[in-house]
Amino acid sequence: MSEENGSQVNLSRNNIYGVEKVEAEEKKGFFARLKAGLAKTRDNIVKGIDSVFSGSTEIDEDFYEELEEILIMGDIGVNATSQIMDRLREQVRERRIKAPSECRQLLVESIRDQMKVEETAYEFESCQSVVMIIGVNGVGKTTTVGKLAGKLKKSGRRVLIAAADTFRAAAGDQLAEWARRADVPLVGGNEGADPASVVYDAVNAAKARDVDVLLIDTAGRLHNKKNLMEELRKMNRIIDREFPEAHRENLIVLDATTGQNALLQAREFGDVTDLTGIVLTKMDGTAKGGIAVAIQSELKVPVKYIGVGETIDDLQKFDSDEFVNALFDVPEAGV
Repeated sequence: MSEENGSQVNLSRNNIYGVEKVEAEEKKGFFARLKAGLAKTRDNIVKGIDSVFSGSTEIDEDFYEELEEILIMGDIGVNATSQIMDRLREQVRERRIKAPSECRQLLVESIRDQMKVEETAYEFESCQSVVMIIGVNGVGKTTTVGKLAGKLKKSGRRVLIAAADTFRAAAGDQLAEWARRADVPLVGGNEGADPASVVYDAVNAAKARDVDVLLIDTAGRLHNKKNLMEELRKMNRIIDREFPEAHRENLIVLDATTGQNALLQAREFGDVTDLTGIVLTKMDGTAKGGIAVAIQSELKVPVKYIGVGETIDDLQKFDSDEFVNALFDVPEAGV
């Protein structure tokens, strides 16, 4: 091998190792922020759980009922709590466990299993896709579109953003700023324009430019406004007709601080569109982080992304191991 070729190989290796190092640092930093962000949830749920384990002398109905009450009050939800408790009872019987303290890890693993996200959940990132971002006002949809665009562009994907929120004043300007930061093109319409016409233009632009991922920012539709929900159906019909070969994603953005209300919003939107994933924002500083468990269990829709801050790197793919480790203050491997 010539000296020049050897240098190129070493440079390539250094680039690869450099990218891996940056990604590792980003993950380490995100885990630290997630752990800090879940502090209130930890106080709300985990301290109560630990007090039951340390204060109980035997595993009886009182023990199970106390645990169940803490989980439900911690926004983990009735359905998820029932499944978690059923599994805990079964494992206690199978392993003939007598000491309450021996149940903690079993409970942690049961919660972890409730949160698993399949690798196929992110197929849209690697194929030609149309991703519609929906949700009510104020949950962070526009910010999520910008962050996702930046992450996809960084991974080498060709991205186009559609500004279909034509109702909210300055929504287009806000999204244009995110598009500038992410260095991706934007298709939009004038304030008050028909959102469906923006989607039509964006879909045809995406096909003409051979775009990998089209991200559509929608207006903050209130889940009890039938006319706005019909507008959402209309946009979906246009995509179905104009771009049938594209992989489809409908991601609902939910504000973790609203707890059970976020679950109600997801149910309402699920009635009018096929939800494929959840983006859970504002996880930093909420005592209601347990809603992440409830939503996934109740709706059978995976939490795909989780946000703990304002920068692009503060939105990451949801990882059940990281989430449960952060919630229960378990050190992350390599952190």
